[in-house]
Amino acid sequence: MNTPAPNRIDKLNQLTTPLLEWYSSAARDLPWRTPASETHRPDPYHVWVSEIMLQQTRVEAVKGYYARFLTAFPNIKSLANAPQDELMKLWQGLGYYSRANNLKRAAIEIEERFHGEFPRTYQEILSLPGIGEYTAGAIASIALGEAVPAIDGNVYRIYTRLFEDGSDITKAAFKKQLRSELLQTIPPGAPGIYNQAWMDLGATICQPNGAPLCDKCPFVSRCQAHIHDSWSAFPVKPPKKKRRIEEKTVILLEYQGTYLVQKRPPKGLLAGLWEFPSQEGFISTEELQKLLEQWDTSASNIELLGKGKHIFSHIEWHMIGYLIHLKQAPSIPLSEDSIWVTAEKMQREYSIPSALRLYYSKIIS
Repeated sequence: MNTPAPNRIDKLNQLTTPLLEWYSSAARDLPWRTPASETHRPDPYHVWVSEIMLQQTRVEAVKGYYARFLTAFPNIKSLANAPQDELMKLWQGLGYYSRANNLKRAAIEIEERFHGEFPRTYQEILSLPGIGEYTAGAIASIALGEAVPAIDGNVYRIYTRLFEDGSDITKAAFKKQLRSELLQTIPPGAPGIYNQAWMDLGATICQPNGAPLCDKCPFVSRCQAHIHDSWSAFPVKPPKKKRRIEEKTVILLEYQGTYLVQKRPPKGLLAGLWEFPSQEGFISTEELQKLLEQWDTSASNIELLGKGKHIFSHIEWHMIGYLIHLKQAPSIPLSEDSIWVTAEKMQREYSIPSALRLYYSKIIS
């Protein structure tokens, strides 16, 4: 049976001091938190970039990308004016490329609506493209000192274990209740520290994968899931939908030391990235020969590059790849937005999605 809300608020308030004491000695040393005290807050632009990069991505993987991104685009204006291919190349390997596109869209909006100054309130930040309640709360609390919660998967996990709350965390009613309770427990003058303490506790102690390190947790004596050894039952959320499987044949066309790459559409999966031509389904070498005839060319050699698989959030690509050395360049374009480039230039300037890394690596020395 769930604890009544007033009692939960009292309990959360009682846990604030031990949480902040734990954080003062256990906080992760992260570049976007420098400096991260409430008296000298980090730049909201830096916090924004880091939070977007951290979505669906491990902290250690983000650190290098974060540094390179700020070197290339040190402020909002430079991001708003970023060449699309340069932006995508910098993001290559991070995945979820719509995040990069939304960063640029939001930067343009900040330039136009807010005269180049980062918005100063939670509601204004929330109005920007690609920014949801968690990200807006993180930026507003950490960089601007606004007393708003930043509720992510770490908070859901700690909270539901703390109270043995079996609510479906995807439901709007649960999210509204949790937000209301945390709003009432944010300590005066320290919203950013408070939110980051929850994040770090979830990331390093009450972990998303594997058993929690309860002996190191400041909540250990008050956590119902620890007391009853029920931590594995929380949080509760509906099972994920089965991913759709798409079979495709990836075709690397080589002619006189150059390779054909084509740009994906500006919207949808892997929007704006460069890829090799492909065909739906698995096709044979005989079918490839017919395709080459349609493209008004022929092959001097066809190499089988093997099978590959890439998992997206809702789709799985099952692939087979070929490297085809052409006798002559096709006399008809394979797509409206395609170009022949050397492997060196491709590696330097063009963003090829990690989904195609298996085949991309075959031509990169």
